[in-house]
Amino acid sequence: MNKDQVKGEAKDIAGKIQEEAGKMIGSTEQQAKGLQKQTEGKIQKGVGDLKEAATDLKEAIKKG
Repeated sequence: MNKDQVKGEAKDIAGKIQEEAGKMIGSTEQQAKGLQKQTEGKIQKGVGDLKEAATDLKEAIKKG
């Protein structure tokens, strides 16, 4: 797991918490910010997944 995967997952979880907190206090603004943070986290994790796949492919090519 690389840093983008870890940071992305953390951001996604933080966004879920923020969204739920917004629901509890009735703040649509906090809910929206939470959803935005979740989306950012998923994108960052996806970037990390691509980087890891590229690294794995590079290593496989080196091995022949």
